Amino acid sequence: MKTRMLKSFLTAILLLPLAVFAAGGAHLDRAPDVQGDQAALQNGARLFVNYCLNCHGMSFVRYKRLTELGLNEQQVQDNLMFSADKIGEPMRVAARTGEQKLWFGAAPPDLSLVARARASADGSGADWLYTYLRSFHRDAQRPTGWNNTLFPNVGMPHVLWELQGQPEFDATAKKIVPGVPGQLSEAEYDKQVADLVGFLVWAAEPSAAFRRQVGVGVLLFLLVLFGVSYALKKEFWKDIK
Repeated sequence: MKTRMLKSFLTAILLLPLAVFAAGGAHLDRAPDVQGDQAALQNGARLFVNYCLNCHGMSFVRYKRLTELGLNEQQVQDNLMFSADKIGEPMRVAARTGEQKLWFGAAPPDLSLVARARASADGSGADWLYTYLRSFHRDAQRPTGWNNTLFPNVGMPHVLWELQGQPEFDATAKKIVPGVPGQLSEAEYDKQVADLVGFLVWAAEPSAAFRRQVGVGVLLFLLVLFGVSYALKKEFWKDIK
């Protein structure tokens, strides 16, 4: 008994930092849900390959799986495969680990499950990613020239700066303000980020939509089965008082 109590106490102590982290306290903007929009997910895949795959791999997702987004294999090979030769290969990072450590101080993480890993009491992983990618601002004190209000002193530069522009941080107002304009308007940039985040959500669980469809089908089947069973029960017991 004492041993079990001690193990429970130690477990609670070890999990305390995780509970504090989960409690968070950061304000997260709600990410638009684009899971039913194939065009948005295809655009998200394009953005990931062009802007993220240079540093961040997605080793749990194979290129062939992108055909589930409405693309054929030839389209995937022609437009999305820059770091692999065969469509059955995982979406590995293009840069080498040693080079990444030299550039950023540490190898950037694999993003296969980031949309699930970033979920907390503050919001979903999609909310965190959507807020994060819209929270970069110029900071001359940082090695990359960029900082992030959601993830202060992050080692990652703002890879989408050409699209968004170069926002500044107003220390007096304690908020990000527009700086040098980018290629897109604020609304257009937010839409691109929503598509990219949507793709990361899909990649974290590509079978989620199918699983939900199966779940709905099972519930409907059980509902019909219940109706038939109830009708049979009434028929069998109608002459018994």
